[in-house]
Amino acid sequence: METVTTAKRRTALTALLKDSEEEVRLAAAHALEQLEGIGSLEEVLDLLKKGDHATRIKAIYALGRIGGEKALPALLYCIARPEEDIRAAAIEVLGRLGHPGAKGPLSEKLKDPSPALQSQAIAALGNFRDPSLIPLLVPFLDAGDGLLDAEAARALGKIRAAGCEEKIISLLQSPHAATRQAAALALGELPVS
Repeated sequence: METVTTAKRRTALTALLKDSEEEVRLAAAHALEQLEGIGSLEEVLDLLKKGDHATRIKAIYALGRIGGEKALPALLYCIARPEEDIRAAAIEVLGRLGHPGAKGPLSEKLKDPSPALQSQAIAALGNFRDPSLIPLLVPFLDAGDGLLDAEAARALGKIRAAGCEEKIISLLQSPHAATRQAAALALGELPVS
């Protein structure tokens, strides 16, 4: 069931598909694609419960576009699911939303057995820009794997963790290009004292 707001947007965007400028037509097409993923919260939750695997992942991203307090319980449920790609999508969406209620559950995902999901949780927590998360993220600077250490450097840069400067500088000597790149970017974000 389409909402009044969604229908109004769809009508306005559909008209732009005939615009004389290609860039405008492409932007309208992209926006219409985005709207396809947005339904009412009830519709999206129903897809999350009853849809096939790919539909469930799309529903998670739709919950991210819907956002708000009502989407949070479903997303938190999804980060505890056994399917790694479901957890990954939910972690990513929760990180983008930055809802304070997600900080604790995302912190728990730092212990996930999958390094890829740990990396996503680190990135998600960096989006909170909360200095209280620094002690949770600093140990990952020692991972030495080009994944977790790189993501931790990026997250600590976003948080502006000036106390980590020396450790991040040491990562510039990492054998992993991703870590060196992340450390360089983080150093650019740290405050200058």
